[in-house]
Amino acid sequence: MADPATYRPAPGEIPDSPGVYRFRDEHGRVIYVGKAKSLRSRLANYFQDVANLHPRTQTMVTTAASVQWTVVATEVEALALEYSWIKEFDPRFNIKYRDDKSYPYLAVTLADEFPRVQVMRGAKRPGTRYFGPYAHAWAIRETVDLLLRVFPVRTCSTGVFKRANQQGRPCLLGYIDKCSAPCVGRITPADHRELAQDFCDFMAGDAAKFTRRLAQRMRAAAAELDFEQAGRLRDDIAALERAMERNAVVLADGTDADIFGLVGDDLEAAVQVFHVRDGRIRGQRGWVVEKVEDATDADLVERLLQQVYGAEQSIDTTQRGVTSDARAVPREVLVPVLPTEVDQVQAWLTGLRGAHVDIRVPQRGEKRELAETVRRNAEHALALHRTRRAGDLTTRSQALREIQEALDLPSAPLRIECYDVSHNQGTFQSASMVVFEDGLARKSEYRHFSVRGAEGQGARDDTESMHEVITRRFRRYLAERTASGDVELELGEDGSDDDAPSRSGPVDPSTGRPTRFAYPPNLVVVDGGQPQVAAAAAALAELGIDDVALCGLAKRLEEVWLPGEDYPVILERSSEGLYLLQRLRDEAHRFAISAHRKRRSKGMTVSALDAVPGLGPARSAALLKHFGSLKRLRLASVEEIASVRGMGARTAATVVAALRTDVPPDTSSGRAVDEVATTEGAGANTGMLGS
Repeated sequence: MADPATYRPAPGEIPDSPGVYRFRDEHGRVIYVGKAKSLRSRLANYFQDVANLHPRTQTMVTTAASVQWTVVATEVEALALEYSWIKEFDPRFNIKYRDDKSYPYLAVTLADEFPRVQVMRGAKRPGTRYFGPYAHAWAIRETVDLLLRVFPVRTCSTGVFKRANQQGRPCLLGYIDKCSAPCVGRITPADHRELAQDFCDFMAGDAAKFTRRLAQRMRAAAAELDFEQAGRLRDDIAALERAMERNAVVLADGTDADIFGLVGDDLEAAVQVFHVRDGRIRGQRGWVVEKVEDATDADLVERLLQQVYGAEQSIDTTQRGVTSDARAVPREVLVPVLPTEVDQVQAWLTGLRGAHVDIRVPQRGEKRELAETVRRNAEHALALHRTRRAGDLTTRSQALREIQEALDLPSAPLRIECYDVSHNQGTFQSASMVVFEDGLARKSEYRHFSVRGAEGQGARDDTESMHEVITRRFRRYLAERTASGDVELELGEDGSDDDAPSRSGPVDPSTGRPTRFAYPPNLVVVDGGQPQVAAAAAALAELGIDDVALCGLAKRLEEVWLPGEDYPVILERSSEGLYLLQRLRDEAHRFAISAHRKRRSKGMTVSALDAVPGLGPARSAALLKHFGSLKRLRLASVEEIASVRGMGARTAATVVAALRTDVPPDTSSGRAVDEVATTEGAGANTGMLGS
């Protein structure tokens, strides 16, 4: 790794003006491109103490070997040049959005002598006008099939067109009046181009003009008693209306907007956009991005707008007097958060459109509701992306193999257990154990632990909690191997009770049921860095267990720590092995929080009446309703309690005896035990693990 000080320019060399800078590695490859309002100020941020930089920025500046810059006149020019260089050099440390699938467009090749309507994917071509993108190609074809009745534009390939021209006979579409047959001269090139232009105008949202024109012609034909022609025109109007109805009306007529939604975490983000033209959703598109640079949501939105609309700038708008869809940049761009340099981005888009473009965050009304719909679509797209990535057998096998190689394991870790601890300022300490087998979650084997600590009041810190949990889990492993004892466990996610058999592991010869903890993992993963790994390693060593691999995953840098090592193992960010470890860690974290919230909720809501023998929820509620509070109930006599409906003299006496017994306060929650149950009482109901 290079020291940034070795290639730091002298401060006086860097101009104090707008520009774009490029970091290059030792081989001269561009690894990062950025823009700046002031190059001197921006580059100075990269050459401060490396320890103060974001981890991703640290990696970038230590990978680089040189930095160059180009001065431009304005910040808008810097924005455009930055996009061009990102597209040209494909730097590894720049955020790059990739489509979550290949979206089809409806294209009209206006540069051809006889324009053709077709479905296209991939990069846009000069001289072609595009509409979309659409979710499905069949949706485009159905719309085109309806419109060809009114706008019989050529749709055949070049080969079919030439063959028909040579034979002097049109194809089937020409015979059924869904093509004007320019191949055999039924229409002049100028008239056919006008027909194609009308088709484009209709697709761009100017539908009312054509329906009015057809309606006038229909009435004129009817007035001349040409009812056959009037009937055809009536059917043409119906075809146009059906084509328009395929796009749902979501906003007022005349509304042109692109509405973006963004959902993500520290590693990935998913983006969705709805293209609304004339109040109707004309297309939808999505991307998934890996966060390879230190970027906020505002930075992500700025990069997104560059990528979405920068492609329009790269198309030659003067070639043969035609262009891509002039409404590709709408009047409004609605985003979840404003981009970092909103004024520059807005000026850039205004230049592309040739008219003012408004970038804003919708706050209320229909646009706010539609923005929420787009956000939910992004949320589902990210979940689907993760599911597909996790569910692929080849990908899972690759992930296990990468973990095996990175940790130098003798075999692939087919069973992995991950542990995490959750608490609220030391109270209601809970831990989780999640299990992945063959790269997939085994939720029936998830377990919750209630952490007690050495004195029964909870552990002092997370390392002591981790030591306790690992000790208790593997002490049961040793005990189960000798078929002795039982273990106090909470329910798994499947809702099974403590006596429910596990689906894996040796069978208890006395009961015939599979034991739950005699099946050891190949790898134990703890959520944390060196301290947590050291605590878990100490617990395993104290029990004499040396055949279970151990590692920790620290969230700050996503680094893998091994016991006794001074430096972590760094996996590639695109590594499937790292992705699997992250899923394990996140699942353990989620499950630990659910256990903690469950205990906290129970500890804060359990009444002292719950500990009274023979008093159920119905009669407890009746007593509290009758007396109004626990304090008044505590002052009541046996006769007064017995007068409540459903209560008897014996139960009333039991209530009085239980409520008037002096008990110490609950130090774990800071509330008096006479008002709520103690933590230990709640723990007894939830089944804490035995030592």
